[in-house]
Amino acid sequence: MAKLRVCSFSVSLDGYGAGPDQDLQNPLGVGGPALHGWFFQTRTFHQFHPVEGEPGGVTGVDDGFAARGFENVGAWILGRNMFGPVRGPWPDAAWKGWWGDTPPYHVPVFVLTHHAREPIEMNGGTTFHFVTDGIGAALERAMDAAGGNDVRLGGGVATIRQYLRAALVDEMHLAVSPVLLGRGENLLEGMNLPALGYSCTERVAGEGATHYLIKKRTEYEESFGLLKDRGVDGAEYQERERNRG
Repeated sequence: MAKLRVCSFSVSLDGYGAGPDQDLQNPLGVGGPALHGWFFQTRTFHQFHPVEGEPGGVTGVDDGFAARGFENVGAWILGRNMFGPVRGPWPDAAWKGWWGDTPPYHVPVFVLTHHAREPIEMNGGTTFHFVTDGIGAALERAMDAAGGNDVRLGGGVATIRQYLRAALVDEMHLAVSPVLLGRGENLLEGMNLPALGYSCTERVAGEGATHYLIKKRTEYEESFGLLKDRGVDGAEYQERERNRG
């Protein structure tokens, strides 16, 4: 069954998924890039964003989680801030995202917004669709477009919080970076995940971040107390990933 997944979403030790004062010069907020240091070093990142003169990234626990985030994904959902810094009505059709002519998605992407806009077809298979009638409509359209594959919820923080409050997220991978931001957008502040039916099922220490997998419990799992939190060290995780392949 297709799932709505949050993958490789970086947060600070104090819970922030983005820094303060986001703008064109600071799309991740002030201090925000430090949250993603673990990801920027991976082979997966370098495959999507090759940098001339730099090696092709490293493998390991962090790269394993980064790669898993792109498996079996047939569509994405993004909040408007993840698409760009433009606020209010679209002034024109000039802004087409942060990523240039070939975005890293390669599947349909559904952008939540209050202001209608025609779809934008990009190189590499990405088409941006703009959804004005809420998170439920965006999810329905994304699931239809995904054709039986999963839908990845890319963020930002406010968008993920909306889907979590509605208990629509099936699983969420958080990468906790060893960074303190102090302020910004806090992902889980004031949110009671157990009451919404979620449990932490996996904890793995990576090279640059600690990875947590949070899943929605089923009625069967609730009844028998399954999906208890458990830790997995990096060596065990890598061995298990090798066996998966």
